[in-house]
Amino acid sequence: MKRRVLDRASLNAKMLFALLLAALLAGGVFLAAFGVGSYFINNVYMSSESVSARKAQIYTDFNVYVRQNQLAGTDSAAIARWTAERDSVTIIVMGGGGNYSVRNGREQTVSHQTGDLIQLAKIYGKLYPMRFSDGEYQIAIGDNSQERERGAFLVGALILAAVTFSAVMFLYIRRVTDRIIALSEEAVVIGGGDLEAPIRIEGGDEISVLATEVDNMRRSVIERMGNERRAWEANSELITAISHDIRKPMTSLIGYLGLLNESGFENSERSARFAASAYSKAIELKDLTDELFKYFLVFGRAEIEMDRQRYDARLLLEQLVGEAAFDLQDAGFTVEQSGFDGEGEVVADPMYLKRVMDNLVSNIKKYADKGAPVRFVSALDGGTLSVSVANAVASGVSRVESTKIGLRTCQKIMEAMGGSFSSSLDGDQYRAVFSLPIAS
Repeated sequence: MKRRVLDRASLNAKMLFALLLAALLAGGVFLAAFGVGSYFINNVYMSSESVSARKAQIYTDFNVYVRQNQLAGTDSAAIARWTAERDSVTIIVMGGGGNYSVRNGREQTVSHQTGDLIQLAKIYGKLYPMRFSDGEYQIAIGDNSQERERGAFLVGALILAAVTFSAVMFLYIRRVTDRIIALSEEAVVIGGGDLEAPIRIEGGDEISVLATEVDNMRRSVIERMGNERRAWEANSELITAISHDIRKPMTSLIGYLGLLNESGFENSERSARFAASAYSKAIELKDLTDELFKYFLVFGRAEIEMDRQRYDARLLLEQLVGEAAFDLQDAGFTVEQSGFDGEGEVVADPMYLKRVMDNLVSNIKKYADKGAPVRFVSALDGGTLSVSVANAVASGVSRVESTKIGLRTCQKIMEAMGGSFSSSLDGDQYRAVFSLPIAS
């Protein structure tokens, strides 16, 4: 699991990317907002027309203050109080009573030289006449409110940058939490029993890995339930078929035993015939119960425990087919064998492989025509080792194994070894084939 997560973009990496993106966007918004503010201050607020209008307003307000309070040109303390309330205004008073400047309530003496007056005019612009109670003076007005405006734009730009950063992070966190909430809601639906409800898998991080694993568990539960349902149906079908097959010989057996019980044993020939028939039906019942035991021995487990090892394909088949051929020849059958060219190895469990062959040999003994040969054909083709067993079905033979328990057992065993099994009946020619892949 850890390796799978590392192969994807983790939430930590995405969070770092979101932080960097939010910081870049916030920085861009700050520079843009502050740049617009600076442009406005430099080109609009500080234009000559705007500056002149503000100074004219300051001059009017100051003139009203001087007249209402009958200030003298030398009353710097009163003027300082007026400027203290206007932190961006500087008043320079020039006249016979002395020259001084006042800004933010602080007084500073300035010289009265002509060159200084010219310099003041260059710095502050127009010199305004002002009549004080003690005579006519000239004042210069300084307006530094652009610094206050620049500070306001700076604060506004910082606020916009902070809002941008917060908005980007909020959207990212909201998206992550929405995915978590959606996954939890889907898990609740599945926990409620709706296993068909889909799990949305989005992104490529730990949340998507979690969603994938939840979906895999959902699919696993569906598959397991499907297997259980199929197993139940197969067992139900088997029980139905077995009941039908057992009922026939059991009915006959009961009938023969009843005849023996009713007629007694005075007629030894008739009694022997009934006893032989009853014995034959009892053997059929034994065969059915044996096959039923084999079926449950294999199909009663989810997985067949095998001891699979590598074997030389030629030596394994020579021994397997050789034992089967000897058993059939001993039972009166003619056996024909055909081998294969080439070399290879297979991974198999010889015990279970022999069980497959024993099932086929048992069926041949029951149903095959001894007048026709039994053919074993081994082939090595396309990386697959296959064995074909063919025989002719005896005429007039009633096949007991209508449930095909032995064949199902063979199929289950071969699939557990990674191979395959199939059988077919064409007229009176029966053929079974099992195969294994050649080990690389």
